Amino acid sequence: MRQAEITRTTAETDISVRIDLDGSGHYEMATGVGFFDHMLDQLARHSLIDMIVTAKGDLHVDDHHTVEDTGIALGQALAKALGDKRGIRRYGACLLPMDDTLVRAALDLSGRPYLVWKAEMPTEKIGTFDTQLVREFFQALATHGGITLHVEALDGINSHHIAEAAFKAVARALREAVETDPRKADAVPSTKGAL
Repeated sequence: MRQAEITRTTAETDISVRIDLDGSGHYEMATGVGFFDHMLDQLARHSLIDMIVTAKGDLHVDDHHTVEDTGIALGQALAKALGDKRGIRRYGACLLPMDDTLVRAALDLSGRPYLVWKAEMPTEKIGTFDTQLVREFFQALATHGGITLHVEALDGINSHHIAEAAFKAVARALREAVETDPRKADAVPSTKGAL
């Protein structure tokens, strides 16, 4: 069973994440940050990873700690659910259009965290949500999930569309990478024999 549950409690946040890599994209998000919940819904729906996320954070300060710490917990849950990564495809990529926006995401579940982010937002806010937090989330996810992740907005004039296309593109790439490879279902996808 490729499932995991992570609870992360700090002085700033209290977060619980439960995932199932072999799900159907079912989601239940309650972070207290409406736009972020909407983005996490997209991540679950388009990756086909079932996700239940609850977060209580110091939103009286701002959304930063809640968003970043959710990325940390979700990355940890992904790493735990993948285990030794035996049988996975490992790599995933997606070129995703959304209205005015075109985003490319590519990732490697290598165990070597690295983020290349080339998806600048034309506005500082989407409603009340700080657009800088999109990158912060993916930085935390990549770092704690052991993911090499490249995200690039090739086109786009609407910050909401760029952010949403990024979440959807990463989701589709993640879906491909975590899938079982029927030709090598019993092997770790590395010449080293370990990831």
